[in-house]
Amino acid sequence: MPRRKINNWRPVKGQPLTELDKKILYIQNKGHLVPRRELIKTPEQIEGIRRSGVVNTGVLDLIEKEIHEGMSTAEIDKLVYDYTISHGAIPAPLNYEGFPKSVCTSINEVVCHGIPSEKEILRDGDIINVDVSTILDGYYSDASRMFMIGNVSPEKRRLVEVTKECLEIGMEAAKPFGFVGDIGHAIQKHAEKNGYSVVRDLCGHGVGLEFHEEPEVTHFGRKGTGMLLVPGMVFTIEPMINMGRYDVYIDADDGWTVLTDDGLPSAQWEHTFVMTESGLETLTY
Repeated sequence: MPRRKINNWRPVKGQPLTELDKKILYIQNKGHLVPRRELIKTPEQIEGIRRSGVVNTGVLDLIEKEIHEGMSTAEIDKLVYDYTISHGAIPAPLNYEGFPKSVCTSINEVVCHGIPSEKEILRDGDIINVDVSTILDGYYSDASRMFMIGNVSPEKRRLVEVTKECLEIGMEAAKPFGFVGDIGHAIQKHAEKNGYSVVRDLCGHGVGLEFHEEPEVTHFGRKGTGMLLVPGMVFTIEPMINMGRYDVYIDADDGWTVLTDDGLPSAQWEHTFVMTESGLETLTY
């Protein structure tokens, strides 16, 4: 059966077709999913997202300097809030759909969306993902890093390192006029080669003018599938890699915290990128 035709890309009314129009319409007419024109950011918008990314990266640099054993995740949240506000920006997670804090702190078997707490203390051997998102002058940026606390076991350390490799391999797979599925295919192949699994229920996403935009950037899949990657698109790649099975569940008590179903550790790294004519440019890391 032919693939369903989706008319996402529409030429500007009353204007002649550009070479970009022709290229995207050709790919769209072959049955591929292409972005709406609104997903292609203008140079001014990209510069705004880049400025937001500078603040976002600054937050993570501060956490990297200050994080330590015995620290509560509430202290991390305060560092994020204070730094962000002092730089004229807003922590994007704060009150987003009811999320109560300025940052997500996800320890060991928590995959993502962990809520900072005064009762949650970093212990020797923990691995933690700190996920920071920033709004500056209406522009959004998003990135996360893993931190290893004290004497981390070789098994956890390897998980963190391979997950970072998955992000880097996904970056290399993302090419102008390639597809989102190229990214997921490369990440899945590397994760599974190392004995790990890729979380299916969560993904990367477009970002910039809103917190979450199209496309969904899955971290598993087949080459040549998913949305076409066009210069000017801004999105995250953020593989969540589990030591055990990929199944996850949401904590019923808080409605946010995502945990591995088998209780084994998970790791994640995330950058925000803009696709250019020559490949990805990193906007925050």
